[in-house]
Amino acid sequence: MKVYIVVLLQFMIWSGYTFIEWLSKHDQLIYKVIMFFVFYYLAFLIGNKVTKSKAKTLFITSLSLVIYTSLHYTFTLFIH
Repeated sequence: MKVYIVVLLQFMIWSGYTFIEWLSKHDQLIYKVIMFFVFYYLAFLIGNKVTKSKAKTLFITSLSLVIYTSLHYTFTLFIH
């Protein structure tokens, strides 16, 4: 159940990242990369707070990022 909660929270974080990236579409690439790492660290911290395991949190965070990214691009292809 903890993994499910972490994945849902991280999907919210990735959605927030996508929204903020959309708002900053004219920013330079370096700022977007820094922003990505800030959001990744935030997702990791929240996940670690719930699971209490750094290895499990790293795996869940990376997995949720891959799932969110693939879903995001799949739905983007259907919309355009």
